[in-house]
Amino acid sequence: MKTLKTIRQELLADDDARAAYEALDGEFAVAHELIAARLRAGLSQGQVAERMGTTQSVVARIESGARPPSMRTVQRFAQAVGGRVVLRIEDAPAKRARARRRAPSARPAAV
Repeated sequence: MKTLKTIRQELLADDDARAAYEALDGEFAVAHELIAARLRAGLSQGQVAERMGTTQSVVARIESGARPPSMRTVQRFAQAVGGRVVLRIEDAPAKRARARRRAPSARPAAV
């Protein structure tokens, strides 16, 4: 019997599948953060839904990562779990790698 880990490894061995998976990385990260915040707060999806004024199925969809939630929804979710939203924009990994290659060497020039 194959495990989920084995199936994932097999799928990600395909370049096209890996590229599609990596394109969704940001959405998965948001979903992961939302779930982690809810669990840290010790709340069920139903409890978060009640605090947000919505239903448990809506919270489940928000946490699924299938569709990115709006900033307003993320803010309402954060408030429901007793948190706050902090937004940070980082350079993409490829851009960071190019910047490191272009950076001048820290070694002094030979005289």
